[in-house]
Amino acid sequence: MKTGRRLEQVGIVVLVIAVIAVPTAIHGWPTSVGGNVFTAGLMASGLTLMWWRSHPRLVAILGGALLLVPVALNAYGWFPDTAFAILALLTLVAALGWSGRASWVVAGVLAAYLAVLWFVLGGDIEVPLVMFSVPSFLAGTVLRLHREAAEALARRGRELEEERELFAELAVRHERARIASELHDIVGHAISVMVIQAAAGQRLVDRDPVGTSEVFAGLAESARQGHEDLRRLVELLGGVEVGGPDLSLIEEIVTRAARSGLDVSCRFEGSRDGVSAPVAHAAFRVVQESLTNALRYAPGAAVRVVVNGAGRDLTVRVENGDAVQRQPLLSGTGRGLAGLRERVQELGGQLVAGPVAGGWLVEATMPGGDRRRTWRAGVGRRS
Repeated sequence: MKTGRRLEQVGIVVLVIAVIAVPTAIHGWPTSVGGNVFTAGLMASGLTLMWWRSHPRLVAILGGALLLVPVALNAYGWFPDTAFAILALLTLVAALGWSGRASWVVAGVLAAYLAVLWFVLGGDIEVPLVMFSVPSFLAGTVLRLHREAAEALARRGRELEEERELFAELAVRHERARIASELHDIVGHAISVMVIQAAAGQRLVDRDPVGTSEVFAGLAESARQGHEDLRRLVELLGGVEVGGPDLSLIEEIVTRAARSGLDVSCRFEGSRDGVSAPVAHAAFRVVQESLTNALRYAPGAAVRVVVNGAGRDLTVRVENGDAVQRQPLLSGTGRGLAGLRERVQELGGQLVAGPVAGGWLVEATMPGGDRRRTWRAGVGRRS
């Protein structure tokens, strides 16, 4: 780029020599001081164009001012017609240097400047003045507008690229959070159930071998179910098509929790048809996380699950009583309810969780979709 800039500056010097110095020498180089100042001012005006790229406004102002020197000394020198090329280039640079409302001010100043030249130089100079100024100014304006449009497009392109990268980063974060939430729900629930069953097996191992065998069978089933859930998650992440979840998953998990020894009951009300897969999946996770927390923080407490599909919303309500054992069997990560709330809010619903009289309540309400068939059923057991 530096080499190209230097070649351009050399070309401008050659141009000034060709359009001013050579014609003046052919016509007869001036011998008076005024004549030499006349020619020097004219050449200096053209040489300012060497810096038109880096300082276009300065070049337009300084070049125009230096061009007034030979105009003021018109009686001492000779103005070659080819020197009008310098005027054309200066007006071109002036059009490139200012934009917006300032360009209209520059156009007015240029008109006044040309009027001064015409008034001082006199003669039939108005035609070359207009020919070598107005077209070049219009050309410079077109080039400037084109450059500004290209810069605006480039700037918008950079902004779009930054937005794309930001959206990609947010999508990655969201996907990581979703995967972490899924893993938390799957692994947390499976481990909680297995810990409860293992503790029960330890208590029964000496006095009830048959019961111990049943407990360990349930422990193995919980481990297999956790493995199956993890396999399903891996398939989903790998793009494998799997069946969409429905509310029957809630029945399955409540049944498994009851078999593991949890005092849990589940009642379905209203309609279960037309519930979208994302809403059904979120409802399943609400029940799963609530049962997991009941196992962790309220061991021995009774748990009541109610799924209500009446109206346009699906409501999932899980309430457990006070803990029979005051010491929790294991602690959680603290992300379960936060992840549930985010999941429900993404579907346009809301989740409420907090203590109630003698226990804990988790209730989620989500848009459920159209329903056509009402149903009422109950699963689980009370022990």
